[in-house]
Amino acid sequence: MMKRMLWIIFMMAIGTTFPTPLFPIYQDKFHLSNLEITLLFAVYAIFLLPSLLAAGQLGTRYGIKKITMVGIFTSIMSVILFIIGTSAWQLYLSRILEGIGFGLFMGTATTLLLKKSPKGMTAKALTLSSMGIMVGFGVGPAVSGLIIQYIQVQQLRFPFGVLFVLLISAAISLVTITDKHTLKNKKQPMRIKIAVPQHIRANFWSFIGLTGFTVFTLNGIVISIIPTYVKTVLHTSNLAISGLLILLLLGGGGLAQRISWPYQPVSRIRIGISLQLIGAWLMVIAGISSNIIIIWMGILIQAIGGGWSFQASLQLAGIAPKPEERSSVISAYYFASYSGFIIPIVGVGLLNLFFDLSQSLTILNATATIIVIMLVVLSFKPSILKLGN
Repeated sequence: MMKRMLWIIFMMAIGTTFPTPLFPIYQDKFHLSNLEITLLFAVYAIFLLPSLLAAGQLGTRYGIKKITMVGIFTSIMSVILFIIGTSAWQLYLSRILEGIGFGLFMGTATTLLLKKSPKGMTAKALTLSSMGIMVGFGVGPAVSGLIIQYIQVQQLRFPFGVLFVLLISAAISLVTITDKHTLKNKKQPMRIKIAVPQHIRANFWSFIGLTGFTVFTLNGIVISIIPTYVKTVLHTSNLAISGLLILLLLGGGGLAQRISWPYQPVSRIRIGISLQLIGAWLMVIAGISSNIIIIWMGILIQAIGGGWSFQASLQLAGIAPKPEERSSVISAYYFASYSGFIIPIVGVGLLNLFFDLSQSLTILNATATIIVIMLVVLSFKPSILKLGN
């Protein structure tokens, strides 16, 4: 059952980044401004965050498998709307459904994975899950980019037909997984809140959650500028190139998790987050110098660092709490992480109103540098060093 859950997580991860290469086409078709495209990115995460927080409590009340399935079917509804949509408002609604679906899914899927994993394999299951998520995030735009660039049949519909089949396979796989659930008191009021137990709260917010936030922020900065760099530095309009660069960044980060050194999670975060920051600054330098080699170097270094940091911080989020607390803590981890994803997308769009792209990236990277320095310093605290031992 663990393998089936990993397949489901991988399929859903593909779906969440799948539409990215299509955004330039949508911008031309629906005459969207840069601000409207920025909002199209942001609205996904804005609706994902509360869904993450609600997922844990909904899973406790109605069953983890049931809410995981609701997440998948909401994502399928989003894909159908992408296929039949003919106006901009339907595009925004599709992104909203996509955010809600993935939020509900990620708030419960990792917990269900751990329930279906053999005893003593919690750390391995979390490692494979983080790999599947990052590789899936990279595969999504790579596949859709290749389809729209080289197949060119119904560019705004055929790619989503492929995604529809992949998500249906995830739904069918989930149906085959059994999960007993005792119904809770449905009359008890629902409270959407971030629930991190007191005994790990300080270390969670100052280190584990903050690491996830920083990883997604630094990756988000690079993802937001890749389409511009493809045009201005690589001098090509090939939509597949953007997808392949994102595959290198995120998929490479997933594969880098197979490198076992450093083994201890805190050390892995300390080195990984530093590498990720170096990669982000190399991307700024590449934009200023229009140097193609530095772009590839920056993405590769950031991929390794982001893969290590995400893997180790998710692992800590899964093993630090008690088993009955995992669902809420993992939801809180993803909440912190996706909060970081909003900042660069919206930040680049807003800063570009006052500064050019290089200046905007410098401001965002300078802010991220302060956070990374703080994380590295905190990683030497005795209470932090004990995590994962």
